[in-house]
Amino acid sequence: MSEPMRTLLADLETALEGQRPCVCCLVAATRGSTPQKAGAAMLVFADGRQCGTLGGGCVEAEVRQRALRVLADGCGSPELMTFCLDDNYGWDDGLICGGRMTILADPLTSGRAADYYRCLRGLVESGRGCTQTIALASTFGLQIGDRFLFDETGSPIARTTESLPPPEISNALKRLTDRPAPFCLHDIAYLPILPRITLLIVGAGHVGQAVARLASDVDFDVWVVDDRASFANRERFPTAERLLVGDIGSTLRELTPTITPSTYGLIVTRGHNHDEEALYHLAAAPGGYLGMIGSKRKIKLIFEDLLAKGVPSDSLARVHAPLGLDIGSQTVPEIAVSIVAELIACRNLGPERAPRPRGAPLAPRRAASGEARAKQEETIHP
Repeated sequence: MSEPMRTLLADLETALEGQRPCVCCLVAATRGSTPQKAGAAMLVFADGRQCGTLGGGCVEAEVRQRALRVLADGCGSPELMTFCLDDNYGWDDGLICGGRMTILADPLTSGRAADYYRCLRGLVESGRGCTQTIALASTFGLQIGDRFLFDETGSPIARTTESLPPPEISNALKRLTDRPAPFCLHDIAYLPILPRITLLIVGAGHVGQAVARLASDVDFDVWVVDDRASFANRERFPTAERLLVGDIGSTLRELTPTITPSTYGLIVTRGHNHDEEALYHLAAAPGGYLGMIGSKRKIKLIFEDLLAKGVPSDSLARVHAPLGLDIGSQTVPEIAVSIVAELIACRNLGPERAPRPRGAPLAPRRAASGEARAKQEETIHP
């Protein structure tokens, strides 16, 4: 979940603990093109302050006004609003999306709501992932706005109602490892919060540093591995979650058992031998993404060596190498943009839908920066 949403949850928990009434306005469902997707939220307080956004424009303004009226009247009932983004909500802002947004405005007080959001924030901060389910109608014996929170295993851990989650809801949950999108079924909104991705950058040189900076900005948890403390340090990587300094092979050997589909690996070391050693340890690990920088010739030689050492061809076939989307990148910052764009595509769309052709390991795809990447390979690493 993004940093703005984590900030919103922190504000919400503070307000509930301080018994400050507020309205949580949540995009519960969308259809077609909309300025925000399901899961986006905005808090509205009695003094007019707000946190978060529903996408701006007339829709957000109207929801905010309704929320302020609810706070002024002291009404505690959730309200469900549906907006069709046609001429009525588009001309003033130039945003005629043509989609539909269903927004739940939920006045919150302490009690069960405080316990629920405290638990939700804890899961989000930990990066473990969870699923919220919200009743959008009186269904399964529930009332509009009733919420249940399920952890990454699908176990119910919090609720805003006295009722237990009906089996129909539990049975419809999707595995977070499949990175499902929000959906509605039988008037229940399912809002998965996917496990946060750990980006393991092997190599603390110029490319690794540039990628780490961008990746942190788009909500990856960055870990950096290098055998040089003069490169893998807090001054060069101020946003990294972890800095692991030591022999690359030994470090990766220790890390491999902890790798999950929520781990992405990126090999950008300073030399072919280090790249090959890193790929040897990571190729068969169950990470969600693995990429290695380099020219076609270098990658071909490394793949041939690893095949000879017994690394399965299927493991090498999934490696993004050369890596990065083809944007004609020439400089280190441009290469970093192409790499992070590919990481985002894999995270948001899934590896199968990300814009990357899958080729045999000895016939990798064209480098993201074309012939310039091959020429620069030796100069972008210190």
